Amino acid sequence: MLNLAIAVNPRACAVCLLLCVTSTPSAIAQTQPHTELGVQFVTASSSEFDATDLGVSVTASWRPNEKFGPEGEVAFYLKDFPDAPAFSSSRIEVLGGVSGGPQVRTVRPFAKARAGFVAFQEAPGPFACIAIFPPPLQCVLAAGKTVLAIDLGGGIEIYPTGRTFVRVDVSDRALRYPGTVLDANGQVRNDPFFSHDLRFAIGGGVRFR
Repeated sequence: MLNLAIAVNPRACAVCLLLCVTSTPSAIAQTQPHTELGVQFVTASSSEFDATDLGVSVTASWRPNEKFGPEGEVAFYLKDFPDAPAFSSSRIEVLGGVSGGPQVRTVRPFAKARAGFVAFQEAPGPFACIAIFPPPLQCVLAAGKTVLAIDLGGGIEIYPTGRTFVRVDVSDRALRYPGTVLDANGQVRNDPFFSHDLRFAIGGGVRFR
């Protein structure tokens, strides 16, 4: 998984996509302001816990012009995480920000920058924790914890018809875990720290003008 995270650099991909589309202005389609609503299947590969979380999300975006617009996403990860012993019964992820990238005929490459939070729900059952200080991060999360999330990346939207779209995106999701804990590798973290997850989503939806 580490090799995959290194090989896929969402920020670099997003910059390349924007450079490519801005170099061909004659192919850019003229679009009117519209709203998009969609559903996506989401995976988030945690570098901290060496596990993959699976979920489904609802997305909404508004494009006031042909290049940029705000967007939001709420994702629900309903399975225990990670595999036994699980310290979280489910997670709720809320992200909001902007995406940018002009529509080229029926394709829109885009970059995105979003922020929000991930709420870890309590462990599905009794979770054994050793009585040491600082406590393991898993024990802190097992009690229920909400952490800051920053999501940077890019992707592509394809418009099969004027009213529907298919969306694929990949990003670096950074979660800010609390400090004064032992991380998953047993290292003491006196201050809050970020851990990076490879996030992939695919889905589709409808457009409204």
